[in-house]
Order: sequence, then structure tokens, then C-alpha cells
Amino acid sequence: MGWEFETDPEFQEKLDWADAFVREEVEPLDMVWPHQQFTPLDGPRRAAVQPLKEEVRRQGLWATHLGADLGGQGYGQVKLALLNEILGRSSWAPIVFGCQAPDTGNAEIIAHYGTEEQKERYLKPLLEGELFSCYSMTEPHAGADPTMFKTRATKDGDEWVIDGWKFFSSNAKTASFLIVMAVTNPDVSPYKGMSMFLVPTDTPGVNIVRNIGLHGEPLNEGSHALIHYENVRVPADALLGGEGQAFVIAQTRLGGGRIHHAMRTIGLASKAIDMMCERALSRETQGSLLAEKQFVQGYIADSYAQLLQFRLMVLYTAWEIDRYNDYKRVRKDIAAVKVVMPTVLHDIAWRAMQVHGALGVTNEMPFLGMVTGAAVMGLADGPTEV
Repeated sequence: MGWEFETDPEFQEKLDWADAFVREEVEPLDMVWPHQQFTPLDGPRRAAVQPLKEEVRRQGLWATHLGADLGGQGYGQVKLALLNEILGRSSWAPIVFGCQAPDTGNAEIIAHYGTEEQKERYLKPLLEGELFSCYSMTEPHAGADPTMFKTRATKDGDEWVIDGWKFFSSNAKTASFLIVMAVTNPDVSPYKGMSMFLVPTDTPGVNIVRNIGLHGEPLNEGSHALIHYENVRVPADALLGGEGQAFVIAQTRLGGGRIHHAMRTIGLASKAIDMMCERALSRETQGSLLAEKQFVQGYIADSYAQLLQFRLMVLYTAWEIDRYNDYKRVRKDIAAVKVVMPTVLHDIAWRAMQVHGALGVTNEMPFLGMVTGAAVMGLADGPTEV
């Protein structure tokens, strides 16, 4: 049968180490520098984070998202799920462990479709944590329907010339290079007429018009950008994969990205439950602890059951990916995970916020950020309705 709910002892030791390490060494960074997933590592941040990265490398847990055939650890999706739910407790943990978005998805598609030269130039330093990357796909007039994209890449001798606008390009302001999706053949089906390009951010004509701040991010200092590509010239070897392969590449990226978001959401929601329980056991009102109030007990019980259901759903989907190694075959369950994920985080974070009272809605607590994050995840990588 092969249906077991146990982790092999050797990997469990790694999980135990990661759990203690994240709680004791990484989570405190969220109090010092909150909401800094995409901030360049300046002097103080680099000094704090670099030793943590080195310790993660010594433990063999750096950049675990790629399979062994692609140059990674080859842990598989189930083990990644167990690790990522630990990393989900801190916004800094993915950076410390070398698996932050959008770099994980970008690394995966370069590993799958890139040439040896592209892997050497982009993938290797990306996996080493030496640079950040950007995924530039959505456009101002079209997001969930890529067939409406207008950004063009035209062949001119031994170069491609890219013109157009991109919206919500993740991590553009700190990226060293961008992965750009553009129309290369408007005369065929959009599913066969678009291609991907690797574009250094400092290429002439790449104009970051503004950085779009999501809720909680400063105005014009957000982690997504509006970009104008104006006569951007890149060499022919900037093409990622084959001409017309953009949709195939994008689906490869989105499948893994959605399940990885879900894995980390488990950890974030688990943190909210832990904080809710701690509050219930330490706060008294009307002569007794909150933990003795039936309403609060119901909040905790509902949250635990909801998270357990979601966790098993994610682990099952991860097992399917490992079993079949075919995102297309598992896409129904990946989509189901994507749809359920925002509701689970929103419900649990909202209950935790209520149990904390007025303190719960302050910026000293993470719950409003979690609620906002749930809304973002309902739209990231495609709206749940789609």
C-alpha cells in the first residue's frame, strides 16, 4: 500500500533542527526588519543573514526546491512540504534557506529549459543566493488571460527587440535579471505564439516606472513593478526554451509555485494557532482565562480542524507530484489547493486576531498581515475563480 504518515528518522532530524533554528534564530528578524522579503541585503541585514545562510548550507538544507537531476537536493515534494511549513513561520526564512519566491520558480524553469550557458550565467548565482530575479508576465490590461498579452518580441538579425508594458512584475526593483513573456508570432494561436526571454535588468530600454506597494508596503516601495520595455535589445541566445514555448514553461512554473505557497501557508497558519493558544492561556477576563470560554475554545478547535484538513490535502498533492512527476496530471488537485488556501489562512488569522482583542489589529502583531496575505494569495499565480 505505501500509505504511511511517518518521516524517515534521518530527515526528521533535519526537520527538528530547522524548526528550532527558525524559531530561535530566524523569527526574531521579523521583529527587527518586518516585511523585508524583497529588500536588498544592505550592511546590517547582510551581517545578520549571512551567518544564518552558512549554517543552513552546513546542514544540507540550502535551495532544496530543485530535484537532483536539476542540481538540487532531490528531496521531493513531500519532504519539501514538511520543511516549508516550518519556513512559513517567518518572512525571512525563505531567504535564509535559499528558497524565496519568485526565485524558486524562476530557478526551476531555467533548470528545465535553459541552455548550459544560461544556467551558468543565471541559475548558478541564483541558487548560490548571489542575486535576485524577477518574473515579468502580467500586463496592465490582462492578467488571468495571457492570450490577451500585447508585449512583442521581434527578431532583428541576431537580436530580439522587446516592446510593451508589464504589470505586477515580482521583485523587479532588486532583481539582476527578468524573465519576460512576449508575443513572438501573432499569426498563430497565442498558446504557440509566445516565448520567454532572459533579460538583464540593466539592459537599455528596461524602465521600471514605479514599484507597486501591496497593502502594508510603502507607496512606490512595493515588491511588484510596472515596467515599460522600450526597444529592449537582447541577443538571440536570451530566448529561454524554444520559440513559442512560453505557455508550457509558465505552466511548469505555476504548478510548483502554487503548491510551495500552500506549504508555507501551513506554517503561517500554524503560527497563528500557536499565538491564539498562548493568548487564551495567559489572558483573563470576567473572572477566568480566555481558554475557559467556550467561544474561544471553538475558535481554536475550528482552526485546528481546518488546518489539519488543509495540511493533509497539501501533503497528498505533494505525494501525487512525487508519484507521477507530471504537473499536468495533478493540476486538478493543485488548483484545489490554490482555491482553498486563502480561506484557510484568512479564517485562522481572523480568529487569532479576535482572541488578541485590540492588540490583534496593531502592527505589533502579524494577524492583519496574514489577512492581507490571504487576499494576495487569492490573486497571486492567478485568481482563485479562474
